[in-house]
Amino acid sequence: MLIDLSHSVEHGMTTYPGLPGPVICDFLTREASRERFSGGTTFQIGRIDMVANTGTYVDAPFHRFEEGADLAALPLEQLADLDCVVIDHPEKLPSVDLSGRAVLFRTGWSRHWGTPSYLSGHPFLTAAIARALVAGKPALVGIDSLNIDDMNDRSRPVHTLLLGAGIPIAEHLTNLDALPATGFRFHALPVKVVGMGTFPVRAYAVC
Repeated sequence: MLIDLSHSVEHGMTTYPGLPGPVICDFLTREASRERFSGGTTFQIGRIDMVANTGTYVDAPFHRFEEGADLAALPLEQLADLDCVVIDHPEKLPSVDLSGRAVLFRTGWSRHWGTPSYLSGHPFLTAAIARALVAGKPALVGIDSLNIDDMNDRSRPVHTLLLGAGIPIAEHLTNLDALPATGFRFHALPVKVVGMGTFPVRAYAVC
């Protein structure tokens, strides 16, 4: 069974306070394409203008560190076909092996997606939890919330610790309530872009 863990990207949507929503439009409309083809054949070529932090996305180390791995340098082993553990309490880690696994924090905050409530007062991880995660050496860490860090802490310790250790971060996940605690595989693949540290993903679980 496949379970979609991503928000849809829509024209004008708000993902994060202060960031512009995507502009989605036609580069080539079906009507205009009629002149290029015969027999009533038409095509649409779409265009999207957006910041990288749109929808459900993955942060690579380059997002935080100039010398860190960018999206194109992230190994597939940290993004695809990962054994996974879901954690319901962002303030503590269970006594399980995290090495090489995707660790997803299920806070339930995604229920506010698309409303003003989503944009403030969100659950987040502490620096202490981030240090414990780094010690556990997971492949990827994700959360179904606005930010994995406390937005009031401008030093962004969780991003700094995880990305500094080469651990990608998935933010704005959704539908984690449909997942078991363990026993499934996780996938979250961004486009292989050189020189960028963040990009939307179609995250999903295979149960």
